[in-house]
Amino acid sequence: MKRIITLTVLNRPGVLNRITNLFSKRNYNIESISVGETEQEGVSRITCVVNVDNDRIIEQITKQLNKQIDVLKVADISDQAVVARELALIKVQSTPQNRNEIYSLIEPFRASVIDVGKDSLIIQITGESEKIEAFIELIKPYGIKELARTGTTAFPRSSQRSTQKTNYSIV
Repeated sequence: MKRIITLTVLNRPGVLNRITNLFSKRNYNIESISVGETEQEGVSRITCVVNVDNDRIIEQITKQLNKQIDVLKVADISDQAVVARELALIKVQSTPQNRNEIYSLIEPFRASVIDVGKDSLIIQITGESEKIEAFIELIKPYGIKELARTGTTAFPRSSQRSTQKTNYSIV
């Protein structure tokens, strides 16, 4: 079962390495990871997607993550209503003859062409992982030259989260 774990951490060298080591020592693969600064200076948010079948194991992992020095908060948001997004950049082979056909595939997915070359297009698509997977399968017959995907970034929906802003004391 895919689990989404979010961590709020101090933005210091080695934090990401210690967190990923915790998963690898227990022989769990991180399917997706994204890291970025938050609204508070010196604090970053890490979103990990892992495939763990046992609730007891995920509980153990979250407890061990909470023990890490630079970790401020850990949450398993898998069972909550979440807003989750991913970004993909896809370079597709394209000729002047098939460009209109490709554009007609892009429109329903709300993707956009961000670069046009003589023999290729670079398409940007954002959304849930399933949407991106569906688009990739649809565009494959045209010939994917390159593909880059970010990890999943997620928040609990507003109705699930308190409206109070969290301030962390940074030492």
